[in-house]
Amino acid sequence: MADRDLRTEQELATIRIWLIETYGIEASLSPLQGEHDLNYRVSAADGQEYLLKLHAAGDADELEMQIAVLEHIAAKDSGLPISRTFCDRSGGVTSKIELRGSRTARLLAWLPGDIWAKAPLRHMASAESLGRLLAGLDRGLEDFSHAGAKRLYAWDIGRADMHACHVELIDGADKRGAVQAILEHFSSTVLPRLASCPKQVIHNDANDYNVLLDKDGVVSGLLDFGDMVETWRVIEIAVASAYALIGSPDPVGTVAALAGAYHQVNLLSEAEVDLVFDLVKTRYAVSMCMAAKQIRDNPENTYLLVSQEDVWRELNRLQGENRAIAIARIRDACGFAPIPHAAAVVRWLEKNAHDFAPIVRPSVKKPKVMVFDFSAAGPEAARWSSLDAAEAEARIAGKIGSEGAAFGIGLYGEDRGIYQSDAYETAIEGARRSVHLGVDIFAPAGEPVSAPFAGKVAYIHDDAVAFGFGPTVLLEHEVEGGLRFWTLYGHLSRNSVAKLAKGQAIARGEVFAAFGSADENGNWAPHLHFQIVTDHLGLAGQMHGVGVRDQWQVWREVSPDPSVVLGLSVPVSVIVPRDKAFLVRERHRRIGRSLSIAYSATPLKIVGGEGAYLIDEDGTRWLDMVNNVCHVGHCHPRVVKAAQTQMQRLNTNSRYLHDSLVEYSRRLAAQFPDPLNVCFFVNSGSEANDLAIRLARAYTGNRDIITVDHAYHGHLSSLIDVSPYKFAGKGGEGQALHVKVAEMPDLYRGRYRYGDADAGRKYAEDVRNQVAALAADGRRPALFFSEGILGTGGQLSLPERYLREAYAHVRAAGGLCLADEVQVGFGRVGSHMWAHELQGVVPDIVTMGKPIGNGHPMAAVVTTEAIAASFANGMEYFNTFGGNPVSAEIGLAVLDVIRDERLMNHCRVVGDRLMDGARTLAGKHAIIGDVRGHGLFNGIELVRNRETLEPAARELDFVIAEMKRKHRILLSSEGPHHNVLKVKPPAPFSAEDCDRFLDALDDTLQRLSV
Repeated sequence: MADRDLRTEQELATIRIWLIETYGIEASLSPLQGEHDLNYRVSAADGQEYLLKLHAAGDADELEMQIAVLEHIAAKDSGLPISRTFCDRSGGVTSKIELRGSRTARLLAWLPGDIWAKAPLRHMASAESLGRLLAGLDRGLEDFSHAGAKRLYAWDIGRADMHACHVELIDGADKRGAVQAILEHFSSTVLPRLASCPKQVIHNDANDYNVLLDKDGVVSGLLDFGDMVETWRVIEIAVASAYALIGSPDPVGTVAALAGAYHQVNLLSEAEVDLVFDLVKTRYAVSMCMAAKQIRDNPENTYLLVSQEDVWRELNRLQGENRAIAIARIRDACGFAPIPHAAAVVRWLEKNAHDFAPIVRPSVKKPKVMVFDFSAAGPEAARWSSLDAAEAEARIAGKIGSEGAAFGIGLYGEDRGIYQSDAYETAIEGARRSVHLGVDIFAPAGEPVSAPFAGKVAYIHDDAVAFGFGPTVLLEHEVEGGLRFWTLYGHLSRNSVAKLAKGQAIARGEVFAAFGSADENGNWAPHLHFQIVTDHLGLAGQMHGVGVRDQWQVWREVSPDPSVVLGLSVPVSVIVPRDKAFLVRERHRRIGRSLSIAYSATPLKIVGGEGAYLIDEDGTRWLDMVNNVCHVGHCHPRVVKAAQTQMQRLNTNSRYLHDSLVEYSRRLAAQFPDPLNVCFFVNSGSEANDLAIRLARAYTGNRDIITVDHAYHGHLSSLIDVSPYKFAGKGGEGQALHVKVAEMPDLYRGRYRYGDADAGRKYAEDVRNQVAALAADGRRPALFFSEGILGTGGQLSLPERYLREAYAHVRAAGGLCLADEVQVGFGRVGSHMWAHELQGVVPDIVTMGKPIGNGHPMAAVVTTEAIAASFANGMEYFNTFGGNPVSAEIGLAVLDVIRDERLMNHCRVVGDRLMDGARTLAGKHAIIGDVRGHGLFNGIELVRNRETLEPAARELDFVIAEMKRKHRILLSSEGPHHNVLKVKPPAPFSAEDCDRFLDALDDTLQRLSV
């Protein structure tokens, strides 16, 4: 055995004995790396794991700080994955040990996971989880102070300027030059801006050997608080990012992900965010200086070399990134505008657009234009790619001529496949610039180019390479308030550009250049590339004309949509499709988070629909079994045609006479018996139910409402009040004084159950009780709300005679009765047009929504002439969009399709097939407790025990997720216990669809029971 190995074994034996004596722990030991301290993994005989740190003699304040910070965080009970300290037998948090001199020992909890540098799985989510951890830690340290943290510390990159004297120790002129430039930029630019940023104690060393990851690549622990220092908070992000990006295919993306996640937990200022990129490079520069100095002083310490081989490579990668784009991406990740002044530029353009001069063909007042599709996914993509410049020019000119157009247009935001040269590559592996940042205007070579507004020549560049920009000019525009931006003109003629000089003033409408021919414009068909530029990214005349699709939110602010300048009669831009992760992020930022996302763990991006199917971005067809809105089928051609035809002709409000509105009111009222013959038209079921309350109060003179427990009738304030599903749930404000809640008539788990022939009357007694409670206070009901089948109650079919008895109690007290058909109307129940007809009742008011327009936002109220007359009290009721001609035509088309395609009978036949099949499955799978419903409005209730009826909510979650994942069937849950499988597909749901669902449900329940 070598002397060194023998010494190690002897030291381990010494420590094992010491552990027994000091902590009462018998254990095996594994040495770990460390720069100053001796570190060991302690595996105790009882299975517990610990980290033993043996600190060399040194700064007492530093060690006390490490102890104090763990106690500080532990006292806050933050749940952060950091070590906790174990006391020795005497109760002390530190002990003494003699090992290579006197040392101070600490025993800490062992944190599970692999160190970042050696973890098998690392991805963007790893960086995000690290950002969140550090943000939580820094929030916990905001009120922490310690003398040990107030040191002048070489690893504090806020003091990077102290390393300028070490640059000369770095090997290699290129390395020295890069580090020198970074440190000079730090001193001149970064340090003065840091002065406005917050300072506190930070960890300061979340390197790839101090961060632990679990098997999924999520941070599971943070080690080693020995580098803590009081400095600027943002340095925490920079240090962590410098290590997190090592080996990442997108280094700036990794920095942005970490910073963005940090910001979600611990808000950063814009000033801090703007400095992150420069500070990451500063960390590398400091690391290279420190390594050069320490290796010179102590060449035998190999720990100093642990990460240095990565530093220069990663710094080189960052040096290859465009700094302005990098900062913009980090700003975007933190929720700030990528280009701070871009919005102001767009506002100025929109405000002043009326005064802009045409760029081409100024004599044509309203030019007709030919729009070309050059997108990579376009129908002629292959054809365009195969043409040379002359062939493309001829084809473009031919199409423009055949259309009688003044010129042609290539679209802004188009993702094109024609940019194939190396010039379009980026520093990110696999990412190319392919999205068009300007508008192409096609006309013959020599076509004059005019300035839309005054400016001056800022940059001139001749990009004289194949498929480049050719001669290019950037005009600079400075407007009120010192706001500055540029317009870019590419593919110009060389002769016209030769006449320009930098700084030359260009007046509004002045011709200053001309279109170039293919032999001088980069070998393209003659055209002008016109682009707005809010930040030329330091590229000046070599500004990019194409951006990166996955960074589009940044590039569209660098170069906003130029439509506002051109003012043409056709769209000249397209929406750039984005991935699901980005869409989720943007929804959370720009749409209220109270709007949930279906299947949020694995959301769908739906781009099309047909019949009972939804179609995602990849063309996958998903059987939609929860969409009773598109009642006659997604994108039914008859409904779509009706909307398109009327929209092309007229859409206005209902104050004008229009045949369609009158015809639709007649057709809709004809679906009900007398005296239900007066219609009101609105835009949603919520509006319909709110109007119904107003009608009832006007007619009865009463204000109180009776509703059924766990019901939901809409999102307006008036309807939240009558929706126990909302007001009694999370975030609800409780029951309003004017609302009474009747017992939910649940034949499966309620007081009166299947087999009780009198259950309907018994449940209706509670409605009578609510009427009596009102009477005891000298009040009477205005309205009783109920659906014909209780949706949010769990797809509950009502007991026989329930509504008849309930209506009688309410009417006897002078109240009105409402049937809410928003969910269940229009033939869905199969045997009848309306669910309330199952109960043999005629309501006083019926409300409709969802299926009425097959996805178009419309709704209606039908009531009696007497009730309607009572509402005409002098206060006009007018709904801007309710009953508009387009809605009326759509409503008529829906009624026609229901009639002509016999959809009501279809719902009955297929619905019976579905429920018969589900009941057969119930004989096979005990978890199915009940199958209920009518037509294609069904509920399958899952229970863990058919005797106790314990809800199987967790199991239903599994069923819904697996039906989606494995079978591409979309379902949802319902009911007070969230254990009812809700079934309400579009009415064209076929027998084959039904059998597919039943087979898939059988398979999923079989796997659930394994």
